[in-house]
Amino acid sequence: MDAFLQYTVQGLAAGGFYALAALGLAVIFGALGVVNFAHGSFYMLGAVASAVLLDVLGIQFWAALVIVPILMFIFGIIIELLLVQWLLKLDILYNFLLTFGLSLVLVDLVKRQYGVSGLPYELPAGLGGLLQIGSVEVPSYQLFVFLFALAVCLVVWFVLSKTRVGMIVRAATEEPERARALGINVSAWVTPVFGFGVALAGLAGVLAAPFRAITATMGTNFIIILFAIVVIGGLGSVLGAVVAGFLVGLVEAYGQGYAGTFSQVLIFVLMAVVIAVRPAGLFGRKEAV
Repeated sequence: MDAFLQYTVQGLAAGGFYALAALGLAVIFGALGVVNFAHGSFYMLGAVASAVLLDVLGIQFWAALVIVPILMFIFGIIIELLLVQWLLKLDILYNFLLTFGLSLVLVDLVKRQYGVSGLPYELPAGLGGLLQIGSVEVPSYQLFVFLFALAVCLVVWFVLSKTRVGMIVRAATEEPERARALGINVSAWVTPVFGFGVALAGLAGVLAAPFRAITATMGTNFIIILFAIVVIGGLGSVLGAVVAGFLVGLVEAYGQGYAGTFSQVLIFVLMAVVIAVRPAGLFGRKEAV
């Protein structure tokens, strides 16, 4: 039972990374129809940026949680304006190839600048110890990541659900054609929505920096899992991305604890089962398929 609780906390922490990044990926796909293969590299850049800010400027983890998403938001806007927007009216394959190529470029640039051995990043002050839960000691940082990611997801949900701007963005994300029919200029929201999605990936990278090895290739496997999460949750579904993110984190952790090397296989088994039962995903719409 003690091991199960430890795996649960570990899975919820990993689910925090997945939920935040998948939320950004789902928003980008919903609003732009872009299968953003570079999302894993944006996650990697968030982690690398936090390490560089600490090493060069002495900016600690807590400040990086604010600064890095802002920098990634600006970076996302630049990428959308310079590259992505010119292919939006073409077949979806073109932007997939564009973002795939962009991912390769970003990985190679980071490798060239910082090598392949990884960048160091210590656990933030106050979160490096263990927390007693009943008879089990769990890492404080893992519990923090889960609670912080959950809080961010709730804030995003509140903004999207309870504010006028959020309702417009949600309409442009989940029902773009109906939004246009109601007179909403969906195109005007494309650039900031893309930047917002990139910022969420960067935020996930900051949270992962003290927890995962910071390397140029850390986003390679991450993006494959993100696509599985988006499919499980439902294409374009914000709620589905968050729920599936935490669910996949738990499945991965339990798999590592009880199934060893088959942990990631279980993720795709889960995806296959969900598709067989609900082709549109847990919270997806039939028309998205």
